[in-house]
Amino acid sequence: MSTAYQQLTALFQRLSRFSHLSAIAGWDMQTMMPQGGSTARGEALAELSVLQHEMLTAPQTAALFAQASEADLNDVERANLTEMQRSWQQAALLPSSLVEAKALAGARCEHAWRTQRPANDWQGFAHHLQDVVRLSREEAALRAAAAGCSRYDALLDRYEPGMTSAQLDATFGELKQWLPDLLQRVVAKQADEPVVVPAGPFPVEAQRELGLAVMKILGFDFNAGRLDVSAHPFCGGVPQDVRITTRYDEHNFISALMGVIHETGHARYEQNLPQQWAGQPVALARSTAIHESQSLFFEMQLGRSQPFLELILPLVKRHLGDRPGLERDNFVRLNQRVQPGLIRVDADEVSYPAHVILRYEIERALIEGECEVADIPALWQEKMQAYLGLDTRGDYRNGCMQDIHWTDGAFGYFPTYTLGAMYAAQLFQAMSRALPQLPALLAAGDVQPLFDWLYQTIWQHGSRFSTAELIARASGEPLNPQAFRTHLEQRYLG
Repeated sequence: MSTAYQQLTALFQRLSRFSHLSAIAGWDMQTMMPQGGSTARGEALAELSVLQHEMLTAPQTAALFAQASEADLNDVERANLTEMQRSWQQAALLPSSLVEAKALAGARCEHAWRTQRPANDWQGFAHHLQDVVRLSREEAALRAAAAGCSRYDALLDRYEPGMTSAQLDATFGELKQWLPDLLQRVVAKQADEPVVVPAGPFPVEAQRELGLAVMKILGFDFNAGRLDVSAHPFCGGVPQDVRITTRYDEHNFISALMGVIHETGHARYEQNLPQQWAGQPVALARSTAIHESQSLFFEMQLGRSQPFLELILPLVKRHLGDRPGLERDNFVRLNQRVQPGLIRVDADEVSYPAHVILRYEIERALIEGECEVADIPALWQEKMQAYLGLDTRGDYRNGCMQDIHWTDGAFGYFPTYTLGAMYAAQLFQAMSRALPQLPALLAAGDVQPLFDWLYQTIWQHGSRFSTAELIARASGEPLNPQAFRTHLEQRYLG
């Protein structure tokens, strides 16, 4: 094995350990840290980002890659070298000063968002967001110049390697042609299917215990992770210590429950990544859309399916009490209800893509300089009205301030949610072909074969294959949005 390759693996092992510390410090900042610690924590995380950046872009690294590329490596090592080289090339495009400035601006914006969102303080938030956007544009310009692509595509590539806005426009354009009609038909159909909404209050501690019980059914390894509370649900940490969060509403237990199921999908993927390659880029999740495909698979394909809802209903009654609205048929209808709303994370799977397309179109225009931060509320209102028929004027808290992603400059992330939904539907179709007994297994409460299939086709491979190859290997074809349409039509109009 190449000495240069060994030196690179040692470097990335060190970087992985620093990333571990950064991830846990970031989790703590969003869950446990007192407000007074924000500035110091932001500075510490920025310092850590600069340290990692300088380690990765040290002058001798280029020579190591040149030598390692000539080495006799096996398939996994070659894939690992490709991922290492990609990380190095991406980092080398940015000066340390920009890395630090962006990390500090993101920490300030995220901290301010926590209080400004509840206060509906758009002007205060916009002040912080302008700095994040300015620095993100600087980053995008540097990356675009090196890659010979648009500024937005350069950021999109960080989350979804190989994807372009041209591909997204085509895929989302097709979706926009048939989704509005489907949404109207489903809403009309369900108007004749009344649903009783269980009345609260639902104590937070009881909801937490319910979430933990469902996580156990879903195979979450509590020896390597935990559940906490944050302002915005997320999955963080590292495969050996996965931290997931949710948020509770004492008048609506479904939101937290489905949030837990969603984040558990992320967590199971992380907990089952290839440990034999731990610390190396090839052991990381393939892409953001693949990550979202796992969480949406858990939440939508599995979590909102009738067999799974019937499986967990006794747990719901045990922890929250048997009350009107928790009858079997009503509970299923309640969780498959389609009703356009303002909040993305609470959206049903039929209207959800509209939330994503709206954000994608705004953030692309923002990065390309076609609009400014001050234009966001009006654009949000225009697109919300056009896509979902909803009014958000003056309601920034439930409109353009509801998400955390833009606070730290995660431009390019949002499209991966709907790509993930499409991949999830495609994977479920493939799984159903491989496991024709799946409905009977789920009805019997046996979910392990489903997880075994995901492990064999997705989880164990980490980043060994490209997204396109991984999906083709698992499902027999590249991305096919028709699977998503078929899934929605069968569940909601069938």
